[in-house]
Amino acid sequence: MRGELLEPISGTRYPIVNFIPRFAPQENYASNFGLEWNIHGRTQYDETSGFSLSRERFQKETGWGPDLPGESILEVGCGSGRFTRHALETGALVFSFDYSSAVEANYGSNGTHENLLLVQASVYQMPFKRGFFDKAYCFGVLQHTPDPRKAFLAILDYLKPGGRVASDIYVKNAGRWLLQPKYWVRPLTRDMAPRKLYDAVKKYVDLMWPLARIVRKIPFIGPTLNWKLLIADYSKPLPDADDATLKEWAYLDTFDMLSPRYDRPATLKNFRRWHEEAGLIDVEVHYGFNGLEGRGTKPAVGTARVGARRQKRSIDPLVGIRRPI
Repeated sequence: MRGELLEPISGTRYPIVNFIPRFAPQENYASNFGLEWNIHGRTQYDETSGFSLSRERFQKETGWGPDLPGESILEVGCGSGRFTRHALETGALVFSFDYSSAVEANYGSNGTHENLLLVQASVYQMPFKRGFFDKAYCFGVLQHTPDPRKAFLAILDYLKPGGRVASDIYVKNAGRWLLQPKYWVRPLTRDMAPRKLYDAVKKYVDLMWPLARIVRKIPFIGPTLNWKLLIADYSKPLPDADDATLKEWAYLDTFDMLSPRYDRPATLKNFRRWHEEAGLIDVEVHYGFNGLEGRGTKPAVGTARVGARRQKRSIDPLVGIRRPI
């Protein structure tokens, strides 16, 4: 439950807290996600909502199929573990991490699975062996990093030749970016203390909820208008959900809109360019669940990724640990 990992060359020590090795500071730019996922640790799980949104998104975005025994999967940014659950069901060995204390929520839901290794770490300094993983996915994370392109390219260093990657990012265009009210409000909210902001968001949702119920009934555009009013409305993807469920999702996603330190969407052209820059093959980039979705395969040995740095390889998956920069 508690202890330390010692990196033998540098002598650096990394704490184990609540069964989870910690390669990142407890407080960091993702602290808002730690708060929201520990409050809403089970909100988005399919068995809680009664809808198979997480399973459907995981299967469709990855395209890997349901059976992957003997393979290793890297999950970049696990949040509460809603997708971890479905990665584990494939029978693969899942290496999952998050930069925030959301790993606590993930451990609470999935920590008993023997095919899970869960750590707290940064996408820019992953404590794993390069070229180790058969597959990697990163859902709902890239836009919330300081440099989404750098984060995306970092993931590919850890795939073995022939390994497959699936990721997504918010889309940057006039309709989904310039005209999104959240981007007008975020300059006032993104630096607020997470707990203070969450309490304010909850009061706002409570105040606006009677109006949101009415607006939702407007044909075709009702739920969209609620989003414009900064009330996350999931009445379409969660049809027939009860009022309490819809309100809980509204608390969660309204806070999720306003609280991240970084919210950096990408254009379709740029997201495709990242895949090309990485030298991936069988590339698919298109609009999807979270804005833009991308899939690709790391080429066989002998085809180098543009700008890739050569790194010393080792025999264990938990290696190459570096101090934060």
